[in-house]
Amino acid sequence: MLQRIQSVYLFICILLSGVLPFFIKLWTVTNKSAIFAADNKLYIGLFLISAVLAAISIFSFNKRQNQFVINRLNMILNFIIIGLLVYHSLTLSGEAQVSEKGIGMLLPIFSIFFLALANKAIKRDEDLVKSVDRIR
Repeated sequence: MLQRIQSVYLFICILLSGVLPFFIKLWTVTNKSAIFAADNKLYIGLFLISAVLAAISIFSFNKRQNQFVINRLNMILNFIIIGLLVYHSLTLSGEAQVSEKGIGMLLPIFSIFFLALANKAIKRDEDLVKSVDRIR
């Protein structure tokens, strides 16, 4: 059932984690060179794992509990990405001058937001199925 609203939310997470980090800069260093996720192998791996988890979650629609757990793991992974981004942005070399943080540092936060919306919709579906089973 790919037409459910949580599938839309999870597809947005795939876009946020699998596509946008490679086109939106994470930050700009003092010599005006932009840093993207593709410049660091760790960020490439973490963002792609997050996108793959969202894709797995979309196609495990038969097992709503597994889908819920996969989304929770994806949220934890995005919190780790946020932590790494904050750490790297605070320890940039040449911080005596002002460096510019990019909008790409907010992508994991948006991803967590859409994962939470997807989990809320999955919970609503699970409650609906349980209420129908109770009537039988």
